[in-house]
Amino acid sequence: MNRKMKLVAWVVAAALSHTAGLQAAHAGMIATEAVAGQVTQAEASQRRAEVLATLERADVAEALAAKGVNLDDARARVASLTDAEVAHLADTLEHAPAGAGDVLGTVVFIFLVLLVTDILGFTKVFPFTRSIR
Repeated sequence: MNRKMKLVAWVVAAALSHTAGLQAAHAGMIATEAVAGQVTQAEASQRRAEVLATLERADVAEALAAKGVNLDDARARVASLTDAEVAHLADTLEHAPAGAGDVLGTVVFIFLVLLVTDILGFTKVFPFTRSIR
């Protein structure tokens, strides 16, 4: 019996030594809003960094200085914006046309309208056109 007790004691000791370092895991449900909030927060911080990087450009800093805006005040303003405001501002900066607007498109449109009206005989603006009338 003594020998059986020693064997059982060794088996129990070996089993306990293998399981001593293991801990139980407790899993629970995570709300969708919590995960979406984390993604949104990470995206907002990325968008905020994009806006601040735009402020660091030399041409933007010159334009702000020409309008009387201090660069440090602009940085503080961007830091105080909400996540939705930063996302809107970053989208506006991303999709804004370079320059003052679509001036070239307007000029081409006016040229084509005058050219067609010259050809149709309604106006005589360009000397190189002949009227069809």
